[in-house]
Amino acid sequence: MIQINDFGSGSYLPSDVTVLLDVVEQDAIANVPTAQKEVLIQSGQRHYSEMLTLETAPTPEHLALYQTALDDGKNRMAAEIANLTATLTKIFVKKTDSNQLLNNNQPLILVSLVRAGLPIGVLLQRALHENAVPSRHFGISILRGRGLDLVALKLILEQFPASPIVFVDGWTGKGAIYEELAASLAPFNDPAHANFSQIFHQGKGVIPLLTLADPAGVAWLSASSDDWLIPSGLLNSTVSGLISRSLQAVEPSRLHRCVIYDDLKNADVSLDFINQIDNARQNLTQSPTILPTYTQPRYTTCAIIDELASRFHISNRNRIKPTIAEATRAILRRDPERVLLAASHHPDTELLRHLCSARDIKIEVIGDIILPYQAVTLIKQRAP
Repeated sequence: MIQINDFGSGSYLPSDVTVLLDVVEQDAIANVPTAQKEVLIQSGQRHYSEMLTLETAPTPEHLALYQTALDDGKNRMAAEIANLTATLTKIFVKKTDSNQLLNNNQPLILVSLVRAGLPIGVLLQRALHENAVPSRHFGISILRGRGLDLVALKLILEQFPASPIVFVDGWTGKGAIYEELAASLAPFNDPAHANFSQIFHQGKGVIPLLTLADPAGVAWLSASSDDWLIPSGLLNSTVSGLISRSLQAVEPSRLHRCVIYDDLKNADVSLDFINQIDNARQNLTQSPTILPTYTQPRYTTCAIIDELASRFHISNRNRIKPTIAEATRAILRRDPERVLLAASHHPDTELLRHLCSARDIKIEVIGDIILPYQAVTLIKQRAP
């Protein structure tokens, strides 16, 4: 029988997170070249979660630009983690006489969506611990077109049958992951369900999704709606505990899978990233701000995605990758046609422009039409 304690934490500390993924060897996964992968995905022959293009270490130039982003953005990120932590504390810690909603047997459960949610969840876990808020942090998979790993979620619910759960992601792009999450959680959205109050603790139909940035306007709680240069969005596994993008399970009763990139240990900055942001948070002098929450998604950028799809004759919206982070990741692991920018020399798109120059990818400055997004990558059409 699967036990939560049987799982590891990637290259994070065991106290930072437990990652509920089946780890498989690299040679057990199809390593498919990027262009071929696009054809297979777009033609419907293979789902993206069935294959990987194995990662390589970032170049020195890439790492230098990441370091610049970290130097420039760590104080903002630290303050936003502090604001999110203060808001969670206000919502979930109710000190009335001797009654406290959370305790060590009934901690707040952070469920980070692998991978972009992992660094945010680790930072929140550390901040909550420092504030004496009982919490546990898990990483589980969610896949576009396949949904949340419900086997992993069931493990958490069985071990913590009375704990409230908050789902954590790094940022929102179009809102597609929110929709996957909402669809996967729909069976729990019934007051008669045994786990209803753990997931829908903010009310029937309210998906408790927390993000650092929410340009799409779908999160329940977010530090901002800005598309800004989140440093952890500029790298892949080497800032995410050496964990690969998740892969679908081999059978429905099994967990989703991942590869651990042990061969990239020398390039791993996961703990250094966490420590730098955590130290910056501990040195903040300004008191944290309590943030607003939302009961329903606003879908604030739907019209932008519609306009881009029309302008560039795109029928498959999965080819549109908005936000600096998604636009950058699409260049690193997909087959891009072009990159759209709101401004030609915005400092937050420097890495993106560097990668485009190095790979001869067309850049088109499209102006305010894509705001609040600073950047959008369009994936090449590789199948009819």
